[in-house]
Amino acid sequence: MTTRPSTPPFGKLVTLPSGHEMHYLEEGSGPPVVWIHGSGPGVSGYSNFSGNYREIAAAGFRSIMPDMIGFGWSSKPTGIDYTLELFSSTLREFLDSIAVRRCVLAGNSLGGAIAIRLALDDPGRVSGLIVMGPGGIESRETYFRMPGIQSMVSQFTGAGFDRDGLRRLLHMLTADPKFVTDDLVEQRFNVLQTQPKEVLARMKIADQTPELGRLACPVLGFWGIDDQFCPPSGYEKFLRSVPDSRFVMYAHCGHWAMIERAADFNRNVIDFLRR
Repeated sequence: MTTRPSTPPFGKLVTLPSGHEMHYLEEGSGPPVVWIHGSGPGVSGYSNFSGNYREIAAAGFRSIMPDMIGFGWSSKPTGIDYTLELFSSTLREFLDSIAVRRCVLAGNSLGGAIAIRLALDDPGRVSGLIVMGPGGIESRETYFRMPGIQSMVSQFTGAGFDRDGLRRLLHMLTADPKFVTDDLVEQRFNVLQTQPKEVLARMKIADQTPELGRLACPVLGFWGIDDQFCPPSGYEKFLRSVPDSRFVMYAHCGHWAMIERAADFNRNVIDFLRR
């Protein structure tokens, strides 16, 4: 039996047809809501959404929170490119494995890009999209000009992060340092010890902007105006392309609207889900 640290918490594992294992937590019953975390050193579904998934479950929904391939307690294969196709195909396999045929997808950053891809490729499965500072809607060059992306990639693929370096990076994700707690740093540091460099060094996420107009489901979006990872101006691409879309923009908020504005975020999400 594998010995794992006590945080982030360990839930269930499912083996996919591709052979990868995906770890997930879930709570509640009712229409499924699937939470898709972002990228970065040591991230997991729990570190992104621990302040959200239980509240949504309590409102009458089945809250499902997987760790994507390369992250959390899921498989982290080496010698491969971490492409949008890899993430979306393994997410689809995961949903099939737990018998989720239709759901709302809620994705932050990389998770937003994955959610968009699956909604485009499998529209019958996705009844709604919730995105928070989503990736996958700018060129690679645009993202690599963002200060947070530059810091994350250069250090992760170089000397790596100790706890203090990881804490400094997490401070770039928020506008208020109070959200970078000792527990959050420990959660992510524990996962980081298991992550190969390929996860970020060989990540390839295409710009999906030309396809946004094909989204067939309603979209609810959130963005912090102080986001240092994904340009907040991206909200306009959705509003111009997707007729049934709206965005909530937060002042003094970074890349983690669901963490920094959790109470308001949860209220808006519940209203959206009950529509």
